[in-house]
Amino acid sequence: MVTVYAAASKKIVNTWKNRGKHMSMYNWKRKKSSTAVTEKISEGVTWLSFPALEETGLVTHAFSTRMGGVSKGAYSTMNFSYTRGDDPEAVKENYRRMAKALKVDMERMVLTWQTHTTNVRLVTPEDEGKGVIKDRDYRDVDGLITNRPGVTLVTFFADCVPLYFLDVKKKAIGLSHSGWRGTVNRMGKVTLEAMAQEFGTNPYDVTACIGPSICQDCYEVGPEVIEKFADTFDKKDHERLFYEKRNGKFQLNLWEANRIVLMEAGIPENQIFVTDICTHCNPDLLFSHRTSPEKRGNLCAFLCLK
Repeated sequence: MVTVYAAASKKIVNTWKNRGKHMSMYNWKRKKSSTAVTEKISEGVTWLSFPALEETGLVTHAFSTRMGGVSKGAYSTMNFSYTRGDDPEAVKENYRRMAKALKVDMERMVLTWQTHTTNVRLVTPEDEGKGVIKDRDYRDVDGLITNRPGVTLVTFFADCVPLYFLDVKKKAIGLSHSGWRGTVNRMGKVTLEAMAQEFGTNPYDVTACIGPSICQDCYEVGPEVIEKFADTFDKKDHERLFYEKRNGKFQLNLWEANRIVLMEAGIPENQIFVTDICTHCNPDLLFSHRTSPEKRGNLCAFLCLK
């Protein structure tokens, strides 16, 4: 039997706050005032959503938060990782709760096995349930694509960048994990190329979203990382991507880097939607590796074609 524990956040407000036409129950720290990402609550589970995807009516999607699960301690309460030391029964219950909230089939979820590659897997009927109810027989997979309705793609995060793709014409989807290594190696472009090969996707028909992850103000990196970005991104973009500090370190903008990657891959700028919520800025509401590098849970992105 799984025990229900209270949400980790102490920043719950007692009344709903009006954010334009959207409502929020939590005090999110945002980088700007926008509605690119909104809060959703159902069945006691809270997640973040992109209206740009929701309004197509073609997909169900989410970016999880720490609220609504049954994990406790450092994993409280909505942890989706089986490999970080949490009670496996609690993790499975968290998947069950998210599936119920999103109205998707838990047994048709398919999980990545992320190792900061640019490997993208075409999901087959045999893959359904892998990572949740049965073992994954693959490794080194940081992206998933499918055109099968009802299959939910799932990727893991705790500061790295989630990339959501929806081909509105071919009715196909992709979901990828892009840390700094994935970004340098153009994970967004690789995912689009895989969708083009398998489904005939034209980037012009794609709506793409760059999900909640670490912001530039919070993401300090060394010169060895910046050298790779300087080598692979056009010099005209360097000022937008990073700046040096007095300590010899740099602040890197993964959001802008991924936006550039997606535009260079052919997605129109007005079809790319970028988060304004940083994982590191909201540690009570989201898991962050920079906040808790040793013991923490994992967030997940979910994407399902209706």
